[in-house]
Amino acid sequence: MAPSFVFEPPSDEELELLAAKDEEEEEQQSEEEEGEEKEKTGISKKKTASPWDFAKYSESVAEEHARRSTTSIDFKISKALKERSVPMPKPTEDDSDSSESQPDRQEDYRPDDEDDEAGNVPESKSFFASSEGASFHANSFMELNLSRPLLRACEALGYTKPTPIQAACLPLALSGRDICGSAITGSGKTAAFALPTLERLLFRPKRVQAIRVLVLTPTRELAVQVHSMIEKLAQFTDIRCCLVVGGLSTKVQEAALRSMPDIVVATPGRMIDHLRNSMSVDLDDLAVMILDEADRLLELGFSAEIHELIRLCPKRRQTMLFSATMTEEVDELIKLSLTKPLRLSADPSTKRPATLTEEVVRIRRMREVNQESVLIALCTKTFTSKVIIFSGTKQAAHRLKIIFGLAGLRAAELHGNLTQAQRLDALELFRKQQVEYLIATDVAARGLDIVGVQTVINFACPRDLTSYIHRVGRTARAGREGYAVTFVTDNDRSLLKAIAKRAGSKLKSRIVAEQSITKWSQLIEQMEDQVAEILQEEREEMALRKAEMEATKAENMIAHKEEIYSRPKRTWFVTEKEKNLTAKAAKESVEKEMRSGKVVVSAQQAEDHKMKEKRKREREKNLPRKKRRKLEASREMLEDEGQGDKQENSGKNKKERSGLTLVDLAYRRAKAVKAVKKALDAGKIVKNGKSKSSRPSRRTQSRTEEMQELFKSDMTERKPKSSLGAGKKKPKSSFKSKSRYKRR
Repeated sequence: MAPSFVFEPPSDEELELLAAKDEEEEEQQSEEEEGEEKEKTGISKKKTASPWDFAKYSESVAEEHARRSTTSIDFKISKALKERSVPMPKPTEDDSDSSESQPDRQEDYRPDDEDDEAGNVPESKSFFASSEGASFHANSFMELNLSRPLLRACEALGYTKPTPIQAACLPLALSGRDICGSAITGSGKTAAFALPTLERLLFRPKRVQAIRVLVLTPTRELAVQVHSMIEKLAQFTDIRCCLVVGGLSTKVQEAALRSMPDIVVATPGRMIDHLRNSMSVDLDDLAVMILDEADRLLELGFSAEIHELIRLCPKRRQTMLFSATMTEEVDELIKLSLTKPLRLSADPSTKRPATLTEEVVRIRRMREVNQESVLIALCTKTFTSKVIIFSGTKQAAHRLKIIFGLAGLRAAELHGNLTQAQRLDALELFRKQQVEYLIATDVAARGLDIVGVQTVINFACPRDLTSYIHRVGRTARAGREGYAVTFVTDNDRSLLKAIAKRAGSKLKSRIVAEQSITKWSQLIEQMEDQVAEILQEEREEMALRKAEMEATKAENMIAHKEEIYSRPKRTWFVTEKEKNLTAKAAKESVEKEMRSGKVVVSAQQAEDHKMKEKRKREREKNLPRKKRRKLEASREMLEDEGQGDKQENSGKNKKERSGLTLVDLAYRRAKAVKAVKKALDAGKIVKNGKSKSSRPSRRTQSRTEEMQELFKSDMTERKPKSSLGAGKKKPKSSFKSKSRYKRR
């Protein structure tokens, strides 16, 4: 009889294969459950092939803190929590009690229903080529004539059906046309310009290496995200992509640019820096230029850099602009840099997703102090995970981070005061759901696509409609549901009414339970001492680190003096003076618009402007007499010049301007007397005895008497010429000296 068959224990490789098969079966089951959502959105929810990965672009935050001899804010918060004598009560029980006794309520917020839909449509449509025949519908990427490597990458990322902007943009971009594309947030604009660009690069001359595509973004985080997306789409090709942004190593980027990558994703400032100061880096062979979030790129501080980059690029190129919102500045850039462009607007009837629920939390004037407690009450009770909170300033965002940490809520912060490693680490923590809240400024309002963001809270009311659209566009992306909650104080009411009127949105008003607000306001008052201690510790660390940096810099200057001075000086395309003048002119234009009433100004902004003017007047009062008179004289001269310009424009009062006025003549005579006195003191002029004998008496005269004498002599000279038969002379007491008759 044959021996019975015995199964051997499985090897490690077989166990791994079995585990992989189980994972595949689980994925297939989850895919079947999400099949309906896939058909609607065209995007699957595979977590294994996420296009965003922020961790690999920088050193870890722990390494950075060790190198700089500093500690993280989370370490300081945990230290403060350990030192706390009285433990904080758990928020869940109290919140449930308060919600039962006084639940949150929703009311309809009814702004005017008039809709101004002229935001995305330019006045002169004749500039754009006709976009007739452009189809906004495609069943699959196979219909768009993409190569196999790109189809494979789309399948790996879970993209099955093109979005409207992708279906319209791909065929036209492949034909080399200039495109100006706008679509709602979360509609796949990155893939819309990345896929046709990669398809064209597959047929490039591979023997000649050159930078052929330049993608410009307004923020570093968006550049990192676009670079990661392009790398994932090009993973089955030989196309190389390079990231050039501020905050990361310049030498590494220089070496990468010298190797001539096919695609460069950059921020404008760092790209110009490399083009001017790095050897063997140019854009002579550039074929495609892409401006992502074009309207943001043309805001204050970016427009000069963009125009400089356009000047450095060859004229024969394909240019594509993409944004969810289009402004007048974008229209000017389109006319400057695009040739017969096509304007593609996907979903033009709606500016924001239909799956977005918008709410307003009214903060009364007496309750403005408790705004932080209202926020924490909402976050502990209603919105508990995957929440982005937009703050107005960097300092407010940092304070909220400390308060959330002390309240036991896991939060990360993202703003300009952090290093690049800390900024990318915050995004990575939020993406991996290791923290529930991301507290950010408008740095995170553009383009960032973090899957699963459920709520956006505008802790500080946005300044305009464009900013509001981009902020709330971080949620309700690709057909998913989302909430947008905006805190509105009495000062921001007019601004929000303008936003709601122009956007045509259906807002609801949320009323937060009073007991919860009171409880959290008391707890925040108890935290104030700990917040102050943490901020003080940070200031001390910063001062110490600054001193260490200065000492290290001095040591390096002594040790490597010859090498440092032998390096070529880094240059910029404008001087510091021109840069300041441009910034000043831009600021004045904004203030002029605000004064003219074209821009909607909140009551708070108007009050701040009044206070600023008041402080300016107080500072002028406290100035020394000489400086104050000089300031008044210059101001009067400016007013006179303005009046003169008005008279010239109107063409009237020519006879009055033909001769010198009495005031101007007196000013010149006073100046001449002063010059004569200087010359006499220096010994250049020798006068006769009469004048010498009269000099001491003139010195003893007061300023008023001197000017009166001057006017008297001038009137006697002018009388027979100008005023024949004039009336009585003015009495001496009626004369009042002006600030322009000062001694120089």
